Amino acid sequence: MKNKYTLLIKNAECYIDGDLTVSDIAITDNIISKISININEPADKILDAKGLTIFPGIIDTQVHFREPGDSNKETLESGSKAAVLGGVTSVFEMPNTNPPTDSPERFRDKLDRAKNRMYCNYAFYYGATENNSSSLDVTKDLEGCCGVKMFIGSSTGNLLVKDDKYIELVIKNSPRIVSVHSEDEDILNTNKDKIIIGDVQSHYIWRSVECAMASTKKVASFAKKHQKRVHVLHVSTKDEIDFLRDYKDIVSVETTPNHLSLFAPDCYAEKGTLVQMNPPVREKEHMIGIWKGVLDGTVDVIGSDHAPHTKEQKLQEYPASPSGMPGVQTIFLLMLKHFKEGKIKLSKVISLLSENPCKLFGIQKRGYIKEGFYADLAIIDMNKEFTITNDWIASNCKWTPFDGWKVKVTPFGTIVNGNISVWQGKLADNKSGKPLQFN
Repeated sequence: MKNKYTLLIKNAECYIDGDLTVSDIAITDNIISKISININEPADKILDAKGLTIFPGIIDTQVHFREPGDSNKETLESGSKAAVLGGVTSVFEMPNTNPPTDSPERFRDKLDRAKNRMYCNYAFYYGATENNSSSLDVTKDLEGCCGVKMFIGSSTGNLLVKDDKYIELVIKNSPRIVSVHSEDEDILNTNKDKIIIGDVQSHYIWRSVECAMASTKKVASFAKKHQKRVHVLHVSTKDEIDFLRDYKDIVSVETTPNHLSLFAPDCYAEKGTLVQMNPPVREKEHMIGIWKGVLDGTVDVIGSDHAPHTKEQKLQEYPASPSGMPGVQTIFLLMLKHFKEGKIKLSKVISLLSENPCKLFGIQKRGYIKEGFYADLAIIDMNKEFTITNDWIASNCKWTPFDGWKVKVTPFGTIVNGNISVWQGKLADNKSGKPLQFN
């Protein structure tokens, strides 16, 4: 006789409706079918999670898995492996690959590449270009599409929408939320004389506060004009936070753990080009200002901006060193570190990493531990210290800027669509990821 449940997790402290409560979670196939104390019906597999805490699976809304084009840095498979080891059960993957994901055919190719290869769930951004700025209606019913990504400032890859005419067209014509890398290309070009060879601290002088602000003001004005939602990615300045606080009706905001955990000049003195990213990590006053935006609700979500390069590439002399650092495996741990240090409430962490991505982008039946929702779960030992090390990193790049950082929690397990992806910190050979569905 078939058992009632495929998986039963018992005796865990569970984050449900904003509170921690001891409960059992019963799963049938990929759906949470019952949440209660002392569930005793038969199950195919029973896991005892006494002493552990179960959270909704983390949704990382900004990762670069480099496929196609740069498999030495990352692939969809390796990146998703790193994700689940850090409690991330879903990712939004970026279009600045080689070739870029800027047509329906290339988008479908990415979906085909992901099928049966990814450990976590996935959605992909459709890359905006000047050439496709008037034909973005193709994304309206595109399976697995989380939105349209527009690079206003040049970064890794060759996706760039530079001219105001086309920036406005992308925002006007997209049927989906437009997520923006917001740096002004003209200012970047004008400021190039501020680049000092061999001095990575000139990075945030070149890619200045003015560069970010000019772009973000422009994007917000176009959003207002056309009453279309835009999402500003990896906000790096207190000035943008102060400005966007008055645009919450039309502009949503994302920042990264990097901008909440590192500040100049100290991080560059310690880590050099390893912490070089676009837009850059800036002085402490900006970190403080971004934290203020996190705590007052100006910031909606936190994404890792996982952007791996090999260590050899990163250690090249600046500015030959590429921008970006890995982060999908550490995003949850870093935010729990901030919680443990009293900087942020646990409820806020889960809102930023699980609940708000679902609300903002319309992800169906994820982000919460609820009966009838998909069984995506992150299991943490909240009382055991863990040291982040390069050896732990599963990304193809094999390094992290947070090597040696101690956190007072330990990643223990990850469930994706009701399947065990990680248990006792060990990866299982379950590539259970599926395309996310959107309202």
